[in-house]
Amino acid sequence: MENSTEKLPNTPSAPAQGADAALTHTATATPPAAEELIDIDLFARVKLRTATVLKVELVPKSKKLYQIQVDVGELGQRQIVSGIAPYYTPEQLVGKQIVIVANLKPAKLMGVESNGMLLAASTEGDGTLALLTPERPIASGARVR
Repeated sequence: MENSTEKLPNTPSAPAQGADAALTHTATATPPAAEELIDIDLFARVKLRTATVLKVELVPKSKKLYQIQVDVGELGQRQIVSGIAPYYTPEQLVGKQIVIVANLKPAKLMGVESNGMLLAASTEGDGTLALLTPERPIASGARVR
């Protein structure tokens, strides 16, 4: 195959919309610095699993931390502490399937032990947060690849 160095004429075009806008934004994004890149072996060590939310309570003396009980299938039930109270009510979360990091070292947040981390996406500046959820129902504990 031949390598072409010919430049396309610089013609004005309409702003990208929909999926094309996402592609345009991605194409102009700055690539991560080399020290931020991880190899596939390191990524494979992170165990992402589906979990079903069973129970949600506000952590005492906290305005944003929830104590969340989840079912992770064969891995059993566990508790995760997360700062998502400003974005979701307990009623919105119970029964929802989410994606968690299942092999994170336990940590204490405001005296409550957390055994995992739920995954969410957020945008800077506008206070938007969205939990990562499976596209359709799947067994709790299913491996996310």
